[in-house]
Amino acid sequence: MRVEVIVNTASGSVGKDAPAQAEAILAEHGVEGQVHAPTERELTACIRAAIERRPDAILIVAGDGTARAAAEMSGPDGPMIAPLPGGTMNMLPHALYGAISWPEAMAACLKNGEARMISGGEVSGRLFFVAAILGSPALWATAREAARAGRADLALMRARRALRQAFSTRLRYVLDGRPKGKTEALSLMCPLVSADLHADEQALGAAAVDPSNALDIFRLGVSTVTGNWRNDPSVIVGRCRVGKVWAGGRIPAILDGEPVRLDDTVSIRFRPKAFRALVPAA
Repeated sequence: MRVEVIVNTASGSVGKDAPAQAEAILAEHGVEGQVHAPTERELTACIRAAIERRPDAILIVAGDGTARAAAEMSGPDGPMIAPLPGGTMNMLPHALYGAISWPEAMAACLKNGEARMISGGEVSGRLFFVAAILGSPALWATAREAARAGRADLALMRARRALRQAFSTRLRYVLDGRPKGKTEALSLMCPLVSADLHADEQALGAAAVDPSNALDIFRLGVSTVTGNWRNDPSVIVGRCRVGKVWAGGRIPAILDGEPVRLDDTVSIRFRPKAFRALVPAA
């Protein structure tokens, strides 16, 4: 096997010694490979260049945004991607490898790794492989990031802004041709992580999230951050393969843990073959 390893030393749980650790793990398993430690600004170009060199696999030690971007760029026909847990939430790595450290996950992949096709979702051309949340509860993600950075003042300011904007941009949606609905937020779960879907299910789990007052939206914002939103009493769960969502302004969203701003009208579809992951053999 010939691999490329890309390490973001500035990411949440990586550290300056990570490139040397990665080289040692490659040597221990007798695997030929190069280890790269690009800056934040060089990350995207480094991933693209690695894909163009067509190795057997690309191992990414970085955060959720970089893991999602690497999987999206490689796609179903590119090299296998191993998104190792190097961030704070590590949504995709934990879904694939469990809650283990990146050196453990890397060693397991090199010891007896195999390809696994991963499905995902697409929101107006942007892919996600774990979950997407569209609507005002997504605004809590920026408050969460400020809190994790130790900026309590900024976190409080963003939390207040999220509360003020609750109910200001209601979403309209149509899923799989069913009757039009209205909701505060729409959450989409991939088969990789959904408790309601089989791993081979050819659809996304969809949840219309419709709190009725400011207290509900606060509770939902907290549960969105902690990952317990599906148990909220305001959640209605279903399935979808294609859909459309629109609002009176740009739609805040979270894609695999990363906050983004979408246009006022977005399309949704299930992608049965999104990328090939390198995972330990079952």
